[in-house]
Amino acid sequence: MPEPNVQFRAARVRRESPEWPGEPLSRKELAALVNAWIFDRHQRETAIDANYIGKLERGLIRWPDALYREGFRAVLGEGQDRALGFRRPRRTSRTIEDVNRQDFLRATAGVSALVVTGSLSDLAILSQPSVPSTVGQAEIDQLRTAARIFGNVDHTYGGGMVRQAVGGQLRYAVELLSAPCPQHLRDDLFAAVGFLGHTAGAMAFDAYAHEDARRMFSLALSCAEESGNWHLRAKVLSTMARQAIWRGDPDMGLTLIDVGFIRSERLTPTERAMLYTGRARANAKLGRVPESLRAVGMADAEFAHANPTNDPAWMVYYDTAQHVGDTGHALFDLATLDSRYAPEAATRLGGAVKGHSATYARSRALSQIKLASLTMTTGDPHEAALIGGSALDSVGKIQSRRLADEVRELSRFATKHRRVDQVAHLRQRIDTIVQPA
Repeated sequence: MPEPNVQFRAARVRRESPEWPGEPLSRKELAALVNAWIFDRHQRETAIDANYIGKLERGLIRWPDALYREGFRAVLGEGQDRALGFRRPRRTSRTIEDVNRQDFLRATAGVSALVVTGSLSDLAILSQPSVPSTVGQAEIDQLRTAARIFGNVDHTYGGGMVRQAVGGQLRYAVELLSAPCPQHLRDDLFAAVGFLGHTAGAMAFDAYAHEDARRMFSLALSCAEESGNWHLRAKVLSTMARQAIWRGDPDMGLTLIDVGFIRSERLTPTERAMLYTGRARANAKLGRVPESLRAVGMADAEFAHANPTNDPAWMVYYDTAQHVGDTGHALFDLATLDSRYAPEAATRLGGAVKGHSATYARSRALSQIKLASLTMTTGDPHEAALIGGSALDSVGKIQSRRLADEVRELSRFATKHRRVDQVAHLRQRIDTIVQPA
């Protein structure tokens, strides 16, 4: 599954449509502008069309010929190829450009063979329902329901619980994209498949199947783009940023967040708050204290205007507990640089622990472990051991590699207080619950 060229897509969307002021430049308009520029400058007729632009954005083509690159740089106002995400293919016997990919469906069809373990044979044991002769509203509703159900399982029990099941469902969903579907339902179908793809990607991320997650997020992002669904697009980019930050690449996280903010006036306050918390967490990891604090403030301001009735289904998780938990995680990183931020971080993390319902057991455990780590490093180790011990009561029921790593981090923070009896007991419990990394 090729990786979408988010830089090229962002450059197009940033430019305003000459025909529809206030709207982003369409693929068709960009193609026409580049064709015209090349003819005016070089007197060469070219046949760039919207389909070709789509292949560039989906990453099927990463290195157009020199004349095309020159035209794209000129029209999109960029001086260098890398600013548009163009890069030379590796020297192999066959490059992506050599493969004749007819449309978006061929680009995404292979994802089903990789969603669980990377092997098609591993999916052969799954019984797949037959694809209907025509995809209608019933199938779209079923995909949305599946995405919500699997999402709830992920939030409660972690990404390791039902990855094989969601993989089979995603394989079926991708096959639906090749079936006949009424034109007025096509966008809804792509959005529903994207919703499920994002859910599957989030579960893979939590299970540290990062390459699977990347492919699934790529599928979800492509579906969001194809359907013109700005809300799904922002959600997918936010989770991709979260994964990048978790994997130690906050710079990439910031880039993805910035792309998510394009045409942010189309998003709900809740969605903008979600993006700002991502920006806060990335800047905190980079040690950029003022920028992180500013992003926390902007997130708070947006969330103050949140109205859940206006949010899409995949945003139901982002309630007050999630908001204070996410901003509390950002402030935790700032507190490791300056203890002045520890009280506010503790207040927010504590609010998340109290506010999360049983459905969001993993989020509650993550915030509780983080609160224990914060207290262990900046406060009373006895209190930290009490908080950590309470969190461990639920950790064993959740299959989450992310949560396990947070527990190991708590044990490392507790090392300096290992002679305190309660702390020593906490570390012993940790050793019995999670294995060494």
